[in-house]
Amino acid sequence: MPFLLESRYAFDQVTRLRGEDYFRRGRVLRVTADSASVDAVVFGSSNSVYRVTIDVQEMSAGSIVARCTCPRYVNGHLCKHIWATLCEVQRQRIFAEERIPEDLVILHADDLLSDDEDPEIIDGTFQPVPAASKSLTVSHSTQPTWRNLVPMLAADQDAPLLSSNNHRQPSAKHAVQAWFAVDISASLQRGGLVLDLHHRASLRDGGWGQFKRLQLRRGETGPLSDPEECRLIGLLMGNQLDDEIESRPYYINSYYQAQQTSRLVIAPALYDVVLPRLCATGRLVWYLQSSVPVEEGKPLAWDDGSPWRLRLQVQAETNAESYGLSGQLFRDGQARSLNDPILMLAHGLVIFPESMARLDAAEHFSWAAALRRTPRIEVPKQDQQEFFEWLWRHPNVPTVELPEDLRVEHVQGVPRGKLAIQSPDRYSRSSTLFANVGFLYEERFECSLQSTQSSFFDAESMRVIHRDLQAERELIARLSDLGLSPTPAYRQEEAHLFFSAHRLTLLVEQLTSQGWWVESEGRLLRRAGSYQLNVKSNLDWFEVDGQIEFDGIQVGLPSVLAALRNRQKSIRLDDGTQGILPEEWLKRFGNLIELGQQEDDTLRFRPSQALLLDALLAAQDGVTFDASFDRLRKQLRSFDGIQARSEPRGFRGELRNYQREGLGWLDFLRTFHFGGCLADDMGLGKTIQVLALLQARRTRRLKQQETRRPSIVVMPKSLVFNWIDEAARFTPRLRVLDYTGTKRQEVLEQLSEGDLLVTTYGTLRRDIVKLKDIHFDYAILDESQAVKNANSQASKACRLLQADHRLAMTGTPVENHLGELWSLFEFLNPGILGRTSTFQTLVKQGQQDDQAVQLLSQALRPFFLRRTKEQVLTELPEKTEQTVYCEMAPKQRRLYDELRSYYRMSLKQRVEQVGFEQSKIHVLEALLRLRQAACHPGLLDEKRAGDPSAKLEVLMEHLREVIDEGHKALVFSQFTSLLALVRRTLDQQKIPYQYLDGQTRHRKAVVQQFQEDPQCPLFLISLKAGGHGLNLTAADYVFILDPWWNPAVESQAIDRAHRLGQTRNVFAYRLICKDTVEEKILELQRSKRELADAIISENNSLIRQLTADDLQLLLG
Repeated sequence: MPFLLESRYAFDQVTRLRGEDYFRRGRVLRVTADSASVDAVVFGSSNSVYRVTIDVQEMSAGSIVARCTCPRYVNGHLCKHIWATLCEVQRQRIFAEERIPEDLVILHADDLLSDDEDPEIIDGTFQPVPAASKSLTVSHSTQPTWRNLVPMLAADQDAPLLSSNNHRQPSAKHAVQAWFAVDISASLQRGGLVLDLHHRASLRDGGWGQFKRLQLRRGETGPLSDPEECRLIGLLMGNQLDDEIESRPYYINSYYQAQQTSRLVIAPALYDVVLPRLCATGRLVWYLQSSVPVEEGKPLAWDDGSPWRLRLQVQAETNAESYGLSGQLFRDGQARSLNDPILMLAHGLVIFPESMARLDAAEHFSWAAALRRTPRIEVPKQDQQEFFEWLWRHPNVPTVELPEDLRVEHVQGVPRGKLAIQSPDRYSRSSTLFANVGFLYEERFECSLQSTQSSFFDAESMRVIHRDLQAERELIARLSDLGLSPTPAYRQEEAHLFFSAHRLTLLVEQLTSQGWWVESEGRLLRRAGSYQLNVKSNLDWFEVDGQIEFDGIQVGLPSVLAALRNRQKSIRLDDGTQGILPEEWLKRFGNLIELGQQEDDTLRFRPSQALLLDALLAAQDGVTFDASFDRLRKQLRSFDGIQARSEPRGFRGELRNYQREGLGWLDFLRTFHFGGCLADDMGLGKTIQVLALLQARRTRRLKQQETRRPSIVVMPKSLVFNWIDEAARFTPRLRVLDYTGTKRQEVLEQLSEGDLLVTTYGTLRRDIVKLKDIHFDYAILDESQAVKNANSQASKACRLLQADHRLAMTGTPVENHLGELWSLFEFLNPGILGRTSTFQTLVKQGQQDDQAVQLLSQALRPFFLRRTKEQVLTELPEKTEQTVYCEMAPKQRRLYDELRSYYRMSLKQRVEQVGFEQSKIHVLEALLRLRQAACHPGLLDEKRAGDPSAKLEVLMEHLREVIDEGHKALVFSQFTSLLALVRRTLDQQKIPYQYLDGQTRHRKAVVQQFQEDPQCPLFLISLKAGGHGLNLTAADYVFILDPWWNPAVESQAIDRAHRLGQTRNVFAYRLICKDTVEEKILELQRSKRELADAIISENNSLIRQLTADDLQLLLG
């Protein structure tokens, strides 16, 4: 801020700070201004209000007068209220910048009145400054060698100057002439330019009186009358560094008072401003010390040329056995001996006997000081190399002038970063690593981060290699970008930086790729390079072997795989260095290791893993395949182009085109001895396609020594009658045996006469000891999501079945999460997905990495066949799904809101106490109760069965309309208690219906009654019991009374009506109560349908993924 910049010297630092605080706190209440003055009101301490007036009429002449009504001003001081006002004046830009003169002086009104002095309070204290001066010249009886420079250069470093407080005192009015004298000795001692003030008065005869010391305080100009002298004195007094030399504080009437001074130390920043003007007066002189009379001082002129600089000269001595080192000042073709100046100041000033000039030698000042003491230094020729190495190792080497026989080439070096990582303490559990930073030049010269060395001397090539500090800073900045941070203060002596240990591999990889030298405990860390993998075929497996290269060092695949299997981040190489295993490799080959079986120097894979192996290696360079494996993977990749198969002999009915393609896919699986999952949409005839396959197997011509074996199909109990009925309809010659019920032992005795054994998951679990010893042709799981839990008894029992071929059927291969696929594929193709933990890792990667999803999709694609109704049944009637929102009556709403408030508070407290994971059972209970309350109060309390329910009322309105128009409807609910309330209402209104839940025994009869009886318009079904395996095409309306966490289950329920055989459009309605947990469930369903769709086109379940944020939404 220019205005404040020009006026700040009239105020001491404490006053300025307090004034700025007043300004920032808005204590300057009102400012008015005209061309002559500025007036302001300032709110002071103790609720006092002061008026500030600033007279600006003499601003153009270099001064303004400030007044304030506060006690401090009355005692003769410029106060904080005035400075606060000046800050506000600057903020409002009341004065144009061009109007503000240089060297602006702020005057106290007392300065205009008399010489009376008022005491002044000084808040500052003086701090002595260590001397930084350099001696003039020192003569020696013997000439020193260059080795004497080492302690001299270290001792002659420039010391900083400290600023002291500034003081202001009233000025005198006598017309006198000021003289200025540079005290050389004091300046040398002080390390700055010490100026003595003198004056002399004019005599009546026109001459001048004797010289006297000019004693002044800040703000005074004394008896001076010349305007230029007054401005110079004001500038000098306002900007002196300190008045230590002759000014001493003292107390008067308890006020801390500053003594007058006649000696100043000029701030280096003012050299260019003040010194030319002082020289221009003709009254600036120098003397060696203050005891010399001023009139004997030598006048100084200002040399306005370029700054003088320092350079070193090395010249051959006459004895030819050594060189001489000396220094000189030079500029623009001029040169002067280093002994010519009478004073040199590191802050930019040199004084010759006749003049003073600028000096640009701050960074080389220790050289100047040392060479002024010892003008010529001997360098024996035998020390030439050592001297040069020392010379250019020095941090601040001036320009060096060498003789012809010592010419060196100066080159700009290119730094290579070096990171030395410290091994963690073996007893430490810290996940933090520490490292030191350095730089390498031409691979031979090294310097640390703190090194002050400026360059390196290469004696072999006579070159000086200069450090590139900017390039080094950029390298350090790169470390910051990579996540390395400066070490805490207590570790800075041990290490420069620290970083998280888990970033080590990535860090080394990134740094070495950028040319860094990275080492650990002195051992070089090598970056991984290219690799060569080979895939070979054997009779019953494939094997992978190869070589991996680390900066030219070859390592066999087994060693690398062993390190990766142990989760190591590096591997010891044959030359003792360490090879860093990139994180990318841990991802790339980690799955390869887990999915394969290590044998000696190779990894082995099953034939069923061929496509998975191909997917793992497809994106890698440097992989070769033998002809057999290459031929197999091409065949597997081409499964999309398989040939459709016609209906087998003895099959009644006609398959649709997509079903013929499905039959061809099943034949493809059989040819390659793969298990597969037929995952067609509900209602597309999966059972018919499998029956066609089994009929083809029954009528095939047996090979020599081949025996015909029966097949087994395992299913939920509700589907047994459907399978038997469909087999009788489409494959009447297929001998189907019903292995359920209490008489099933007799069925086993007839097994040799049968083609297909039909049983349930429960029966298989109980009888697996008997069934595991039977060798089947096909083992088929219908609704195979029943074995999604790999640890369940049913899942384990299914895996024990012996069969030449395995097949699964489901419209929802994934109900809850992708981890269920492992259980399914462990049945279909044992070992294809490795251990369950391996597959869980792949699934987790898939949640974060699209490549992992792509890998799973590519590897599993041939083993899934999924078609949707929209894809293959263009002639299927349209399906319309709609959400119907119900408004709860006030009584039901009050009950729901009370329940929600209770659970919201209780769950919040519990989650805060034990965490969300430990509270999940309570969360699920709360959600269940809220869903029940949204459906009907009677679900919470049987006594409320007669209470109104918005959902039941809306349902009955729709059902009456459906029945009146001659349609049939399915009503699904997961709560049998809600279905019971619906049944009671229907009975009261004498509306006929059928009912099915898990307790229904004669399912087939119930289904047939609804399908064939035109007088039965409604079918009430438990979602769990009737959500799959039923063909209910007589209905064209579907009502879902309550939303389920897994939308796939709802879709299955709707597809009981929307399937093959349906001739009318199907309308599905989901009944949702507004502003309840049901509405929130729909939101979560929409937000969590991503991962499984990318692999098998199914949906995730919601309940497994429930988070604390989701709970907030559900209870919101």
